[in-house]
Amino acid sequence: MEPLAARIRPKTLKDYIGQEHLVGTGKPLREAIEKKHIFSFILWGPPGSGKTTLARLYAAALGAEIFELSAVSAGKDDIRAIVDAGSLGRPKVLFLDEIHRFNKAQQDFLLPFVELGALTLVGATTENPSFEVIPALLSRCRVFVLHELTEKDMRAIAKRTGYAVPKDAADWLLALAAGDARQMLTVLDSAHALYGEITLATLKDAVQSQHLRYDKKGEEHYNTVSAYIKSMRAGDADAALYYLARMVDAGEDPKFIARRMVIFASEDIGLAQPTALVVANEIFRAVETIGYPEAQINLAHGTAYLALAKKDRRAYDAYFAALADVKAHGNLPIPLHVRNAPTKLMKELGYGTGQKWEAGFAHEKGYLPEKLKKQTYLQKRAED
Repeated sequence: MEPLAARIRPKTLKDYIGQEHLVGTGKPLREAIEKKHIFSFILWGPPGSGKTTLARLYAAALGAEIFELSAVSAGKDDIRAIVDAGSLGRPKVLFLDEIHRFNKAQQDFLLPFVELGALTLVGATTENPSFEVIPALLSRCRVFVLHELTEKDMRAIAKRTGYAVPKDAADWLLALAAGDARQMLTVLDSAHALYGEITLATLKDAVQSQHLRYDKKGEEHYNTVSAYIKSMRAGDADAALYYLARMVDAGEDPKFIARRMVIFASEDIGLAQPTALVVANEIFRAVETIGYPEAQINLAHGTAYLALAKKDRRAYDAYFAALADVKAHGNLPIPLHVRNAPTKLMKELGYGTGQKWEAGFAHEKGYLPEKLKKQTYLQKRAED
């Protein structure tokens, strides 16, 4: 009855698939595991990217006793019990899944045990830890960023199951799982258990029977979040409110939703309605202060406002076009006439030449580096 993901979980680092930037030869986590360095760290990455497996491999390498908790259900008493538990001199590794769901008081309680070395903390999160982990605790942990598993990684993991998977079924499953190995293995296991074979039809039936839509623990929520964002982008307030209701009903952190609203206000609405960012920020502040259940009203207000607002992605597109040039060309020389000229020598060298210090003055040579002087990032609209 053991889940497939647990049955094929790697026991050694050489069997681990993916995250080469962390576990490849000479990379930081491989070095830590092979040399048995004891330190606390946080694994930040999408669902099913291998965070739990890495934590277990690390603890095993240390010869440590590992204690696994989910921040969704764990509390101070659970931490105290682990600290008090006998370990015969072995190090204690606390693997705290979804560490971003620990509140400030719980993190404050955990902090001194990490500081004193009573516990070695390995946190796992799908959220940016700088948003949700208190600075004092974060400063005592190194953060490792895990990437979504590639198609090559996912196929290698599927092959390890020993199941025969036709190409059309594999292609469909990879698109569904979107880099989440756990979801892929769950569907494979369900299809095999229910129907005795893996085909495109049995996979689709297994997905329907499993209702793989939104995990109340916050691990399988990306499809719903994506639908929520796309509905607002399309201006469909009804659909956006529906997906919001699904997230709220599933117990999603209101700050997680509000944070997406803040991003959306700049990315998708932008210059069309600059006050959208002000509203989104105030929604974030409101839910941070109020919390559930009343915060759902704030979220509904913000969702409807953002969905109905005009959309304009020019600022977003312009910035990333400029960033692409920065990465492609490096630090190109800044034109002399644009540079500051605080000394006489710099003025003699041509710094600031021809520049008038008045609003709206446009220098005849422009302001971009010579190599990019004809480049346009922010596209104008007909009404501008």
